[in-house]
Order: sequence, then structure tokens, then C-alpha cells
Amino acid sequence: MDRDARNRLLAATQAARTVLEQDYTEQLEGTFAIPPDGGIAVEPGDHLDAMQRQIRTQLVAAIHHAVAGGLSAKEAVMAWRREAAFTTLNRFAALKMLEARGLAQECLSRHEQSAGFKEFTGLAPGLAELPDHGYRLYLECLFDEIGREVRVLFDRRDPASLLWPRPPTLLRLLGILNDEKLAGVWQEDETIGWIYQYFNSDNDRQRARYDDRGRPKSPQNAYELAVRNQFFTPRYVVEFLIDNTLGRLWYEMTQGVTRLREQCRSLVIGPDEAAISRPVKDPREIRLLDPACGSMHFGLYAFDVLLTIYEEAWEKDAGAELRAIYADDKAAFLRDVPRLILAQNIHGIDVDPRAAQIAALALWMRAQRAYHDLGVPRGERPPIKQTHVVVAEPMPGEADLAKEFAGGLEELLGELFTGLLQELKLAGAAGSLLRVEAHLPELVRAVYGEHGELFQADDQAQWSKADARLLAALRDYAEQAEQGGYARRLFAQDAARGLGFIDVCQRRFDVVVMNPPFGESARDAKAYLAAAYPNAKNDLLAAFVERGLQWLHPGGMLGAITSRTGFFLSSYQKWREQQVLGVAEPLVFADLGYGVMDAAMVEAAAYCLKKRVSNH
Repeated sequence: MDRDARNRLLAATQAARTVLEQDYTEQLEGTFAIPPDGGIAVEPGDHLDAMQRQIRTQLVAAIHHAVAGGLSAKEAVMAWRREAAFTTLNRFAALKMLEARGLAQECLSRHEQSAGFKEFTGLAPGLAELPDHGYRLYLECLFDEIGREVRVLFDRRDPASLLWPRPPTLLRLLGILNDEKLAGVWQEDETIGWIYQYFNSDNDRQRARYDDRGRPKSPQNAYELAVRNQFFTPRYVVEFLIDNTLGRLWYEMTQGVTRLREQCRSLVIGPDEAAISRPVKDPREIRLLDPACGSMHFGLYAFDVLLTIYEEAWEKDAGAELRAIYADDKAAFLRDVPRLILAQNIHGIDVDPRAAQIAALALWMRAQRAYHDLGVPRGERPPIKQTHVVVAEPMPGEADLAKEFAGGLEELLGELFTGLLQELKLAGAAGSLLRVEAHLPELVRAVYGEHGELFQADDQAQWSKADARLLAALRDYAEQAEQGGYARRLFAQDAARGLGFIDVCQRRFDVVVMNPPFGESARDAKAYLAAAYPNAKNDLLAAFVERGLQWLHPGGMLGAITSRTGFFLSSYQKWREQQVLGVAEPLVFADLGYGVMDAAMVEAAAYCLKKRVSNH
């Protein structure tokens, strides 16, 4: 996407944010008596009908949930408004992208004259009697349909879904998105990622970097850390890093007999490396992680490379089990490959829940495009029920609900859950750098010891069984419909996300790729990171590289774009010796200089490392 198109998208994103936040602020205060300062009246006004009273109860529960997580009442209201505007914009942008690609019927481009809406009302003529002629119901039905597979963004039970844009706001939003100057952007895979970056204004970034007196400050929380480090990774850098990690991995597995030699244009193979080989893997076992995934640009290009890997694996020894599963029906196998890639190969972590929304949506849309290219009709596409994009965040902060939930479990499982609350306290501040999996076996043994039939296998099997039982208990807890049920659902949702983060942290990967945060860590994580990464405490980039190498199998590959300072300053010497040259060996290095990442005033370098097989 060229700069002019990006500038138009920037203006549209900021305009959409403004109209949505203004609308939601007015609804919160004017209708639901929830003022911007967070001073919420205990009782709603008499003007609310039964449905509005229920919505207000849920809004208040969502704000109190955020306060329990450490925000002030004012910050919690602002955060809800921001998340609601962001979620609304993403949903409508997703529909525009699906429209443009022929993956959904026309639904937004001509408002109530859109072909999809006219067909919908033709099936239910009574909708014409509704104030908006049923247009909201139509869009919510679309959200529900997509939400079966992209629940993280389209789940209408989410707190960010509690309000709907009022009619004038909806018209203004559609006018912004339907502007003919934006027509070209909706076909681009990277559009949703730019919306994620452009949603934050320059003022947001300034507040995250400087205090009230204009002095530089450390990020105060996960939100500020995310805003400070939200820089789009250019496509050529993405290709360079994926080609020389994932592409190189398959090149070595096939001893160079692969179409990736031509497809991966940035793959660097030296004359003395042509004969390097490694055992070939079933493609379902090739796992990639982006520990600071943002909108998942690395994953989108990795998807392209993995399509080729799966197709080539079918004919090789690595495809023996696949051929048996699909009864030698290659066409049936290829139809299932997009689902397999999301279920088996691509993993992402971010501290920002909004990034998880965008990443899951981007991967789902990439899979839909693959189905479209394969000629698979919408009704025949294998459903995508599983992705591995998780949020690094602490367990929920409501002490009363935590005690209530743990008290409802069998005693030892309750003790384990209470221990997990402590282990994940820093997840929001430390993000992917929190080595929660390192302490998990110790926690499991401390709780269970040799007790009972449940825990007689090794530590991993012990945890897997406990994890499954905790998730089942959280689902049951979330469904309790008695008074306070919505608060319980929010609690259970956050706790389940914490378990998902632990699950990804425990895995080992063949490829780790990233554009990680750089500079200072969040305030609350400083002491932990200094102890956990003593030779990498100068800058987050060094800690992320060390952490990435920990996640790799021996022989695995890491690709990163970071500040170049870690490779030149003497303060990073021990890190270079122990990590870059000790645990790993460098494969390729590109010294890129300034101007690589949009608006980031940093000299960048892109490089790939290979984890040594022996002694580490």
C-alpha cells in the first residue's frame, strides 16, 4: 500500500474513531448515567426500559471489572469507550474487506440498498416496520455468522458490543468507509493492520511516551507499552525474515528440492550451505510463533509459504500420514490445508487484546481467500474452529469472584488456580517475556505432590489434565445466570485467556519471528525482567531475542527486526556473546538504518539466527 493510500486510511480511521467515541460517550452519560469521570450512580434513572436497564447493569459490571484490574474509574470508562469504538470499526472494516473480495454479499456499500440486505428483507417483509427497517438486525446476523469462526472479534456477548451506533452515527461511519477514495484499500491484506496502528492518534503516542511535563517516561501499563511500539513491519522485511527462517527450514528439509527457492525471493543460501539438510517433518508439526504479533503480518506471509509446504509434503515421506488420513484424495487434503495452517502452525501472543482481535480476523480472512482461490464454495469450506492467537494478560482481579470460583472447585484444583493467579500477575506488564511455563511444574508439584490418581504421569500430563478441568469449570461458571452472572462471565473469560497464554508459552517452536517492543519495559515488570534476563535488561529487544531462543527447538530459527543498537554498543557485549553467538549462530544480517518502520525514529536491523543443536 503506497503512502497516499495509507494517509487516506489514516484520516478515515481517525474520523471513524472520533464519531464512534463521541456517540458512545453521549449514550453512556445521556442514557445510562455513566459519566466520563466514572462517578456512576448506584441506581439507574426511571427513564430506562427493561432492556436498557439490563444493558446498564452489564456496562457497570464491565467498568467495575476493569477497575478490579487496576484502572481508575475514569480510566475504565475511557478504556471501555475506546474498546467499543475499536471493535465496532473493526467489524465494519471486516465486512468491507469481505465485500471487496467477493467473500460476502454486498452489505455496507449501498446501506439499505445493498443486495444482501434486500435479499434478507425479502425473506422477512415484516422487518420494514422496524425503525431502521431491520438493518441492524441484518448486520448482527452477519456478525453472528462470522463469529462462529472469529469469535474474538464478532462475539456479541462481549462488553464492547453492548452499545450500537445511533442512526446518524451509523450513516456517518458508512460514509467514511464507503468513500470512493478508499476503494482500493479493501482488497489489501494489510489494511486491517494499518487500521490497528492508525486507530491510536499522535496524542495517544505522546501521552504514552511523555509525562505531563513533557519528560520521557517508562510505559505505565500494557496499553502504553503497546501504543509506544505500534509500528507496521514493511512487507519486504516480513518476506526477508520469513524466507530466511521458515523458508530456509523447508529448504533444508527438502535438500533444496522445493518451489520455495523461487517463491521466497529473499532466501539467502551461501555456496557452502547448499548441502545442509535436516530431517523432514510432517507439515502439521512445523510451528511458528510471533511473540509480539500485533496484526499478524508475519503470520499472513507465513501462511503463503505454508501453503506450498503442505502441497509439497503430500508427495514426500512427510506426507505419509496425511495421505492415509485423506485416503489419497489430494483435492480433499488441499481443501483442508487453510484450516490446518491456522489450527496447527501459526501462533501469536500480544499484550493488547485489540491486536488479538485483528490478528485472528486477518488470519481468518487469509484462509477465506485461500478457499476462494481453490474454488471451494462458502457452504463447503471446512469451519475454522481453532487458532492460536492469545493475549498476555493477568488473571482477573476480582478477589471475591476468584475466591468464589476456587471455592467451588475440588480442593487441590482450587489451590492450583489460586497459584496461577499469582504466577500471571505480571503478564500484562511483561507480556511474552513472562516465563510462566518455567514455574508451572514447580507449582503443580507443590499443590499435588503425589496425591491422587489424577497426577501420576509427568508434569506436562498433569498440567494438561488440570488445564482441561479448569476450562470446563470456567465455562460452567460463566453460564451461571443468577445475580452477578455477567460479572462472572467477564471473570471466566479473562481466566480462560490466561490459560490460553500458558498453553502457548509451554510449546516449543521451529520458527520464532518478531518485530518486538524496544526501549524500556513497563514499570511493573522492571524488577522481574532484570532478574530473568540479566544480560538483556538494557532494552526489551535483547530480552525478546533471548526469550525467542528459549522457545526454539535445537536447530530452530529466529528472525527479528529491532533497533541495531544491541549489535554495536559495549553494554550489550555479554548478551551478544551469550545469546547471539553462544546459544545461536547468525545466518543473515541486514543493517537497514532509519525510516524502515513508519514513524519510528530508530535505526533498524533485520536478522536471522539459528539455535545451536549442541550444548544449549
